[in-house]
Formats: sequence, structure tokens, C-alpha cells
Amino acid sequence: MSNRFSTLLARNVPQPHIEARDVSEEPNPDLEDPVPGDISSGEDAGGGFGIAEHTLESSIEGPVHSDSVIDARVRLHRKIIEELNLVALEKLPQDQMRREVKDFVRLTAREERMALNVSEMEELVSDVVDEMIGLGPLEPLMRDPTINDILINGHENCFVEKSGKLQKVHVPFKDEAHLLRIVNKIVVAVGRRIDESQPMCDARMLDGSRFNAAVRPVGVDGPLVSIRKFSKDKLALKKLVEFGAMTEPMAQVMAAAVHARITTIISGGTGTGKTTMLNALSAFIPEDERLITIEDAAELQLQQPHVARMETRPPNVEGLGEIKQRDLVKNALRMRPDRVILGECRGEEAFDMLQAMNTGHEGSMATIHANTPRDAIGRLEQMLGMTGMPMTVQSIRNQISNAIALIVQLTRLSDGKRKITSVTEITGMEGEVVQMQEIYKFTRTGIDKEGNIQGHFEASGIRPRFLEPLSDIGITFPGSYFDPSAIQE
Repeated sequence: MSNRFSTLLARNVPQPHIEARDVSEEPNPDLEDPVPGDISSGEDAGGGFGIAEHTLESSIEGPVHSDSVIDARVRLHRKIIEELNLVALEKLPQDQMRREVKDFVRLTAREERMALNVSEMEELVSDVVDEMIGLGPLEPLMRDPTINDILINGHENCFVEKSGKLQKVHVPFKDEAHLLRIVNKIVVAVGRRIDESQPMCDARMLDGSRFNAAVRPVGVDGPLVSIRKFSKDKLALKKLVEFGAMTEPMAQVMAAAVHARITTIISGGTGTGKTTMLNALSAFIPEDERLITIEDAAELQLQQPHVARMETRPPNVEGLGEIKQRDLVKNALRMRPDRVILGECRGEEAFDMLQAMNTGHEGSMATIHANTPRDAIGRLEQMLGMTGMPMTVQSIRNQISNAIALIVQLTRLSDGKRKITSVTEITGMEGEVVQMQEIYKFTRTGIDKEGNIQGHFEASGIRPRFLEPLSDIGITFPGSYFDPSAIQE
């Protein structure tokens, strides 16, 4: 088989370097600041801080620590804030800062006659450092690589997503003021604000994680926080095959299509892995092409040497200065791109994106929220209607069928696993109907005793039309890749 994509799938894509940055906490005017002078970092002694121990609630009985222990540590934390020069301390290297804090904690604990063993001492030092330069009780969750999402419904009700499943966890916020201070710390660090006049905020954290918060009066029971963590380890297509999200033949066919500039849309619901799939497929774009990415929150980790990244901007306090995705798409087309990669297509920018795909930017890619490939076409029609231009249904569908060649449908199953449930090719128009043909699909066969979905991938028996341009550049596949009688492995 003259197909180089079986070896391309196994290649090691270099990992991106994420530079960690320390963020000093800004003062929060909504919180009381009882100590003048040294508290220029905005720490609120009244809010205190809890222990940085996170335990799945399903596996614990009763409180993790007694109230007396927590209160003693809150008193110690208050004294550290009052007596240490936090501004000078935060300028030190982290190792030196940790030593200074450890010495102070040891001395203060002795004066307070607190019985702390070595592990408790280290834990308390970590808590203080996390409060000063990190996100307090959220830091252990942010460092845990097995956690994908952090969801907070008030300071006493926290959940995380692990392996596609939500699990309740104990996060030791002292009170609502403590949680609100952490929220403000995140928001101020990215140049935004959140208060009663602007109770909602959507932003990208310094490490790339996606952050959303809603505070009172919008959040009835207290601050609502959602953090979609930024993955530092880029999943290659080969890894997705190993995880069972697709088969090797499916991966090779999609990789070859992307390489040969077959315009592709990634479709799926929330949390199905659309960005992960877009990252994995983008690894097969030739390195001599100029790519421009457009996103609401920059998450894509393209490894090509010639990548220009752009990000939208919300309006400021006066409601001015907003930059929408459509503005960025229009600007990107003036920047001589070979391909435009749109993080998520959700509005009137769909018109300009399809125009680009139809006018010399073949191979561009985007993601869209939809449950089936046919639904994705319907959503694109709605988005084109949002432009307000006098276009007939026939012209809208013609533009879609001419611009897009391949739709990859992702689904998160009830057991939490994410799979490609359909790979569909758009073949053109018949009357006023966009014609589509399914190349691969995932067929469910049942569910086992543990609740895991059972099933297999299978080919439809239809050879996609884009195989012809692939063969023109020397990429061919054996007939078994599209044999419906053979269960795909």
C-alpha cells in the first residue's frame, strides 16, 4: 500500500512549551481589607483559607478536618498576612519564597503552640504559597492531570470531571468571600472585571484554560465557576486510536484528507472533544502552509512553524471595543492565509468562513455544535440567515455543499467515552437537498454490567469521492478500508 499516513500517525509531535507566570492578586473593593500597609496583594484576612486537601465525597465520611483545626490555621494565615511583607515576598523566586514562608510558619506555629507534624507543616506552607501566587484551594485541582473540568456552584458545592464522569469533591473554601476573592484574582489577571454591575465573565486564564464565572445577583446561591482546563499534552491521532475513539483505517483516511486540503468540519455537542480532534487532525497539515487560527479563547496547539493566532475581545465597561469572530475572519483573509482554522463557528462569521472555503482557502477547518452531520448543515443554514443578507435557501445550501467536503461527528456516550460516531462526505446538491454519504459509523450493540457502551466501527461500503484527488498526489488505500463486511479494528 502506497500510503505514508500509517507512519505519519505514529510520529511524535513536539509538545508545546507553556510558560508559567506568577500572578499577584489585585485588591478587591467588594471585600473588606482589615489590615493596612503590607496587604497590597489584596488578601482578605477575614475570608481566611482552608486546607488544600481535596477528597472525593463519595469516599469520605464526615468533615476532613475539625473546625478547631481549620480555625487555628485561619488565625495563622491572618498573622502571616499581617506580619509578612507580601509585596516583597511575591517578588522572590518560588523556592526562596517557600523557604521564607516555611521558616515563618514554623516560628508562628511554635508561638501559637500548634502541634504540627512534618506533613502538616508542608501542607500549610503549600496552602499559603498557593494563596499568595496561585488560586488557593483550586491549585491542587488545576495541577491534577486527570481532571478535565472544575465546576463550582457556590463555595460548598464543587464538582470535577474525570474520565468523562462528574464527581463531587471537597474544596476547602472558608466562605463565599474566599471563593469570590479567587474569582477576582483570575479575572483581574486577564484584565477583566466582575461585580454586581458586570456579574458574568468569560475569559482565558494565563495557562490557556477556559474560565467562566457568574456572581450575585446572577448566581443566586453564590459564585458559579466553570473551568475547562488547558491540556498541556497534545493528544495525537494515534493516541485517539488507542483510546478507542476511532479505528486505524478511519484515522489514516481523515489524516490524508486533511493533508490533501479536503475542507473538514468537526461536529459534536459540548464536551465531546471537538478541539482535541481539531488539534490532532491539524498535525497533518503540511509545514510549508501559512495558517491563521481564530478563537474566542485560544486553545488550539498547532505545531506548524507558520501559525498566526487571533482571539476575539469582549466589550469594555462602556460597552465599546468588542471584536467579533466575523471581524477576525474578514481580517484574516487579508493576511494571505493558506488555511483558516476557526475554533468554533457559531454565528454570522459562518458566511465569511464559507466564502473563504469557496475562494482559494480549501482545507480550512472549523468546529460546530450539532448532534448529527445533517444537523450541522441545518445549523450552518441558520448562521447564514443571521447575516441578514437576501439569500434563498437554494443559494445557501449551494454555498455549503460547494465549500465543505467532510463532516466528522463526535459524541460523548453515556459511559463518558468520546467516539467518532460518523464520518460523512458531502457530495453536492440534488434539487434543494444537500446530498451526503456516510463513510464510517459507530454501531452500538449493547451495554455491559459496568454501564460501558458496547459497539464497533464499520464502513458503509461507499468509497468517498475525495479518494480521486488523493490518488493524484500518490495516496491510496486498500479496498478493505471501506469493506462493510469487515468490522473495523
